Amino acid sequence: RMLMGLLAGCIGSAAMLAIMMGNAGGAWDNSKKLCEKLKIKKTDQGKACVVGDTVGDPFKDTSGPSLDILLKLMAMVSLLIAPLVDGQDDWETWYFGLIVLVICIIATLVLMQKNILTWQDPLGAASIGGGDASEAPAGAPTVVKAWSDGPREAGASID
Repeated sequence: RMLMGLLAGCIGSAAMLAIMMGNAGGAWDNSKKLCEKLKIKKTDQGKACVVGDTVGDPFKDTSGPSLDILLKLMAMVSLLIAPLVDGQDDWETWYFGLIVLVICIIATLVLMQKNILTWQDPLGAASIGGGDASEAPAGAPTVVKAWSDGPREAGASID
């Protein structure tokens, strides 16, 4: 039952992830084509479209299809593991899972102690508008340049 649950969960999540990555990659690729059609390649939006295309191509071409290989590999490994768990009652060797859980919790605590794993935003001090974040007063709204209409406040509706 454990292997069936593992395979069912992995197949469902990997299939959804592959579809999402294929669609997102296609959308980023289409945004670059739209920028070329609107002739805004030399603007900031054009540069963002190039970055989106740089991310979108691997999503569409490699990451999504490679999940298919992952699914096949997991099916083969589960077929190899099946004889090892055959004939064991549920919860007979529960402590193996507990050992892995304790090791993961200890590793997490060590990484948190060394400030490798934190809740702080690593880009929290960065400014979206291009200026220095220290120039803006505390609590001031972030100004984001949207298209070519000029500055807008973050969270403002786009009409």
